[in-house]
Amino acid sequence: MPEVLSSPELVKVWRMRALIVGVIFTVISLLAFGWTSEGRIHILRAYLLGYMTCFGFAGGGLVLLMLQYVSGGKWGLLLRRPLEAMTRTLPLVALMLVPVLFFMKHLYQWARYSTPEMAMQAVKDHEVSLEQALTMNAKRTMLSPVAMVVQSVVIFAVLILLSTLLNRWSMQRDADPASGTEASYDRWRTKFENLSGIGILIYVILLTDGAILWIMSLDVTWYSSIWGFQFLVGQGFAVLALSIFTVIRLSKVEPMKTLLRATEQHDLGKLAFAFVMLNIYLSFAEFLIIWSGNVPDEIPWYLNRIHGGWWYICSADFICHWLIPFCLLLSRDLKRSKTRMTALCCFMIFARLLDMFWLIEPNFPNAAGNLHLNGNIGLLAYLTVPVAVLAFWGAYYLTQLNARPLVNVNDPHLEEMLEPEHAH
Repeated sequence: MPEVLSSPELVKVWRMRALIVGVIFTVISLLAFGWTSEGRIHILRAYLLGYMTCFGFAGGGLVLLMLQYVSGGKWGLLLRRPLEAMTRTLPLVALMLVPVLFFMKHLYQWARYSTPEMAMQAVKDHEVSLEQALTMNAKRTMLSPVAMVVQSVVIFAVLILLSTLLNRWSMQRDADPASGTEASYDRWRTKFENLSGIGILIYVILLTDGAILWIMSLDVTWYSSIWGFQFLVGQGFAVLALSIFTVIRLSKVEPMKTLLRATEQHDLGKLAFAFVMLNIYLSFAEFLIIWSGNVPDEIPWYLNRIHGGWWYICSADFICHWLIPFCLLLSRDLKRSKTRMTALCCFMIFARLLDMFWLIEPNFPNAAGNLHLNGNIGLLAYLTVPVAVLAFWGAYYLTQLNARPLVNVNDPHLEEMLEPEHAH
């Protein structure tokens, strides 16, 4: 057992750097784009991208934490504290949603035309199509300003409750007087499994609702039966990248230096590879079904994302989000190299941001099917605003990571991890 179990001092250094980056990019964003109405609209859109990425880290950390409690395995002990730290950022992520709720009329057509009369008047003014107006009116139960606030509150209330219980029990288990006994192991394992089993189901339902509210409804006529599951897998993709990056960086010093060996790092790489493959499968399956069906109500969503300059973003998304991680994670040597795995994890997070940009921006009329900078310089806000949002979230994540010891001392897998390594 390492003599030092607490978080190392370098976490505080990372946190300070994250805060500095957040402040710098916030100032750049406001000075470069905040002085025009168009620029402020693009700041809001870019903020939504950064927000959804942060929600993916916090919510995805929660569902992966529950998945580990249900499935078991050494990988979960290595990632336990980073995942718990991500879940404890959920109150901040809930607070970060306030600007989206406050300015929702600038993002969502159904919020801008919040009554059937307003929607039909917008048709007469040629601001929306008849299909969009009829769809908005048919979905008023779910897509209205009041309904969005209520659903968002419910989503975060339930997720924060799950996070609070799991984090509280984790500390109580470490302080259990019967720690190290089989009875203690069984009692806590049963407790965590009972909550996590139903918790995963609840999370999938709430995530689907949130993904529809915050992203899919940007195009009120778009629908997809696999949308929530795509976001779930995408969250796992990004959370594993951040978690692996965190533990590798922490392995420079104790206690992670003792715990993260080549075998465990290789296992984490294989788990990330599984999520990459699942992400590829779901995205391609949706595209294949829509392409083969060739239904006029469905194909515009893809046409808006492959015409004009969007073809380059689409190609880059395919190469960065799927092809490169898939090919690189085939390598056994890369999965065992700390330097190369660190670089790949950073690249995977960038790829997730690129994919979110491809999902969000084409929903707006001035960007659908026509990506260009001429007269649309506000698009560059996507290069600065998400960095600022992620930097501030990252600083809070590091604060939570620094608040607890990095090792769960009353976990049956700890003894197994401390055994001599037999891999070859």
